[in-house]
Amino acid sequence: MLTLLKIRNLALVDELSWELGPGLIGITGETGAGKSVIVGALKLVLGERAEKSLIRTGEDTCSVEAVFELKDPREINAILEDGGLSPCDDTQLIVRRAIGQTANRQFVNDSPVTLALLKRIGEHLVDLHGPHDHQSLLSTERQLAMLDAYAGASSAHATYRKNHRAWRAKATELDDLRHAENASEQEIELLRYQIQEIDAANLRPEDEHELEDRWRRATNASRLVENAAAAAAALSGDDGILTRLADVQRLVRDLEKLDPSIREQTGSLETAVLELQELESNLTDYAEELDINPAEAAALEERVNLLESLKRKYGPSLGDVITRRETAANRLDTIENRGEKLTTLANELAACAATLDTAGKALTTIRRKAAPKLAKEISSQLKDLGFKQSSFEAPLQNLAEPGPQGFESIEFQFGPNPGEPLLPLRQIASSGEISRVMLAVKSALADQDATPLMVFDEIDANVGGEVACAVGRKMAALGTRHQVVAITHFPQVAATAALHFVVEKEVTNGRTRSRLFPVSGETRIQELVRMLGGGGEHARAMAAALLNPGK
Repeated sequence: MLTLLKIRNLALVDELSWELGPGLIGITGETGAGKSVIVGALKLVLGERAEKSLIRTGEDTCSVEAVFELKDPREINAILEDGGLSPCDDTQLIVRRAIGQTANRQFVNDSPVTLALLKRIGEHLVDLHGPHDHQSLLSTERQLAMLDAYAGASSAHATYRKNHRAWRAKATELDDLRHAENASEQEIELLRYQIQEIDAANLRPEDEHELEDRWRRATNASRLVENAAAAAAALSGDDGILTRLADVQRLVRDLEKLDPSIREQTGSLETAVLELQELESNLTDYAEELDINPAEAAALEERVNLLESLKRKYGPSLGDVITRRETAANRLDTIENRGEKLTTLANELAACAATLDTAGKALTTIRRKAAPKLAKEISSQLKDLGFKQSSFEAPLQNLAEPGPQGFESIEFQFGPNPGEPLLPLRQIASSGEISRVMLAVKSALADQDATPLMVFDEIDANVGGEVACAVGRKMAALGTRHQVVAITHFPQVAATAALHFVVEKEVTNGRTRSRLFPVSGETRIQELVRMLGGGGEHARAMAAALLNPGK
């Protein structure tokens, strides 16, 4: 859940540190007090684009920081790792946005991220709905995903998608081969020449460096022998280093006889002499063995020139040359065996289609069994929200050919009044009706929805009386399975919240600012009285009754 939200210099908020708890959290306040700033801050956390107009007047930057406690961080960690970031060390995730006059930045756990990655993460953290934020509910693709979530069809859906991708890929491959132009004789000859030329070189990429080393030694053989012999002579000649070190050894031995304690400082001399003697022996052997005949040197040079020529034509590396050979061979094979390949691909496509058919029918069976149950559950939720005689259906329509999501599509149908035809949700004009439908759907899918935080921004607009009470009860029920933030003007909704916060404006030193504070006890009753639009004992009794409906 969201445990902490910090806002600095955003619109009317100069500084806010808001600690949240579980369950339903109500936010109330006068119109224009700044409740929308909370929603705006959360939208920034979700990766929405930010305008510099959001920055509080007179300031250079504004920032939002949100701290989430994740019950299971695996899904978020997978997104982080996919984006090249380290996973969460524990269950805490920190998202921070900083908006400046010239540049905006975003961070997850103090690592900079792209806006696209933040948006991906945000989709798994917060489900935000306002009076006009119902696009996801109106999308038929999203409705199908809701049905699959309700039906527990994730595994069957994943199997279908995998088989559908394989089927489409095979169909594309077959179609490309069918419509490919016939190759010219010139292309065929060129392909054969390339294959023969590369094959004749008998390439082994791992031998390239060894061959170059041998060629360099052969090319510089005389110089190498000369330098090795000169170095050996400098070590062992009449006036060489080893001869002079023998004199040093005699002097040191005399020192050690006179003062044995010096051996700690002179002990390394013997080791140095032995190592130089071994070096002289190795240099002598190297010079004697470095006897490369001219024919071998010429062969090595010819081989190196051949490889360099192939790399210029097909490279830049020997690996690229080999890849070019494989590409040419595959193209030639396709040209020469086009008829046979068409038959093979057609058989492979038929096998993919059979596998897809099995997976699609299995997914369809699950969906057709679950759709009426989901419709019935949503209808029940709608009745609780004031649609006593409404109808709701989730009909499946067969597609002409297998689609990416299955053999069928879906479009939720809703009829708020008896005797009227059911219409797709996208044709519902009333924002109050669509808001309640959305709440009913969310309630029906509460157990399947993995999004930890749900935010409802005045979705109870255009409802009233007993319906507002029903909306509050429904949100409170959602709050037992999710963290829910409800920004509302209705006391019936605010009274059901486990935690109640008020936003209000105040003027300090000639500057207006918004502040948010918790209310409880008598202060909460006074806020509900204000929302009821009246005063006196009657309004106070009504507020108390809303807080304690059973008394």
